[in-house]
Amino acid sequence: MKKLVFMGTPAYATRILQELLRYFEVLALFTQPDKAVGRKQILTPSDTKAFLQKNAPQIPIFTPKSLKDEELFENLKALKPDFIVVAAYGKILPQNILDLAPCINLHASLLPKYRGASPIQSAILNGDEISGVCSMLMDAGLDTGAILQSVEHNIKGKKADEVFELFGELAASLAVETLRHFSQITPQKQDESKVSICKKIKKEDGLVDLSDAKKLYRKFLAFYPWPGIFLENGLKFLDIELYDEKENEKEGLILAVEKESFLLVCKKGTLRIKALQESGKKPLNGRTFLNGKRLKSADYLY
Repeated sequence: MKKLVFMGTPAYATRILQELLRYFEVLALFTQPDKAVGRKQILTPSDTKAFLQKNAPQIPIFTPKSLKDEELFENLKALKPDFIVVAAYGKILPQNILDLAPCINLHASLLPKYRGASPIQSAILNGDEISGVCSMLMDAGLDTGAILQSVEHNIKGKKADEVFELFGELAASLAVETLRHFSQITPQKQDESKVSICKKIKKEDGLVDLSDAKKLYRKFLAFYPWPGIFLENGLKFLDIELYDEKENEKEGLILAVEKESFLLVCKKGTLRIKALQESGKKPLNGRTFLNGKRLKSADYLY
């Protein structure tokens, strides 16, 4: 049985780890250090760490702040892995680790498209209907290594959390396939002329205005559930649909009130607002929110 070290942090990585445990000997997990979460700043382990502690507590877990620690490297070297498998770990591997064993990354895009930290959100923001995952032989660059295998899937109309779950399943199967047939796969160099880079998502990326309904709707899909989308006044749109893409003059106009929602006019296009939330208040459906504000059709939201 092939032996491997796994490096990964979020739920996407957990699904891959879960599958690898069925077919290979996992020698150790490397994941991000515990983080303070929520208002009470409770120290919380990563998704992969929590999963492993519950399901395979005998497997050692490393949570280094840096991968350049010499003692850490010696510990990893002593494990003698056949492969090092990486999925959304959140750290760049130094060359001495890359030289230990074939390092294979499960990246949530069809490289060279969307190298970087937010491939799924970026694909949704750009309106891509087809995306996918690929296994890649890692080198010293950021997602620059040769492609081993890839699988495509339709993501049209899906929220980011749905795509993460879907791609976790795809990547889990692909990881097993790639490792099983590694010796028969010819790595393919990435086409540098088709490269695009994506950045880490920040909370402020969720700020929206009513200039373009289609762009706003894509942001809603891409940033669900975090960071979500919100207007400058702090009003959050929790559930929306794209109603049409017509040019309008009266931005912010309430076009119609429906059973549980309302139609909101943007400069370009109209949205159906199904649920929203003011800062510090509870979520409401569209109609209930308007009733509370004593707003009706032909009024302005703000």
